[in-house]
Amino acid sequence: MYQELLDHIRKYVQLEPQEEQLLCDKLELKKLKRKEFLLEPGKLCKGNYFVVKGCLRQFFINRKLNEQIIHFGIENWWIADHDSLLNHQPATCYIQAIEEAELLLLNEKDTVMLFKEVPALETYFRIMMQKSFVAAQRRIGFIFNQTEEERYRHFSKLFPDFVQRVPQYMLASYLGFTPQFLSRLRARKD
Repeated sequence: MYQELLDHIRKYVQLEPQEEQLLCDKLELKKLKRKEFLLEPGKLCKGNYFVVKGCLRQFFINRKLNEQIIHFGIENWWIADHDSLLNHQPATCYIQAIEEAELLLLNEKDTVMLFKEVPALETYFRIMMQKSFVAAQRRIGFIFNQTEEERYRHFSKLFPDFVQRVPQYMLASYLGFTPQFLSRLRARKD
């Protein structure tokens, strides 16, 4: 169960065996059924979740009462409400399983302790946050600089398996257009 996470960490930093064990001792396994919520508005996010298996979505409900997906989490990705974690305030978004999921929770209290005990973990999480920030910047750039069709084609080229894995209306929400537009686009030529 922990091997996927340890393999992922090793791509970026090296930990001593006792450091790996210290980390593993702090992880908590969470299993979610399809459509089950990990987080809902008004609740505090408990920590960072590493996706071992499955697919999740992070979203909010906008003023028009439409779901707006801001992030997906699939195998070997992290997911959390960082605003809730950083500011110790109730979440404003949902995190929900799209598929059955297995997650490893690293709660916030243990994260702080581990950063002191295992400095390489702080480096690892900094790298993960930087990669996440860059991905968010690129997504914003694509939304402002590309047409809906260009966004879809670009995303499909980068993540072909993912496009087949998530429901069409969720992909449309994430890419910033309507499910009807995506249906017409896919019907024309994929």
